[in-house]
Amino acid sequence: MFGLGNIIWYLIIGVIAGWLAGQIARGGGFGLWGDLAVGIVGALVGGFVFGLLGITAYSTFGAIVTSTIGAVLFLWLVRLFAPERDIAKR
Repeated sequence: MFGLGNIIWYLIIGVIAGWLAGQIARGGGFGLWGDLAVGIVGALVGGFVFGLLGITAYSTFGAIVTSTIGAVLFLWLVRLFAPERDIAKR
């Protein structure tokens, strides 16, 4: 079902989407592993939300856009429910 090439491709898309979401939502990336995690969760969130709206992406560009939008939504939800930390005041 999933070959090694497909898995590597999905990881690359996850890193790109996570990095883009970090640039959009925070102003910087989260490092390789953080970008990968945010991108993978973003792909799930984006796929779910786009599925509810009846939108399907078939190309690599569409997968990156879907994953990035999902990752930005995920980061927004995390910040909505996470306690605020102000490092600058320390």
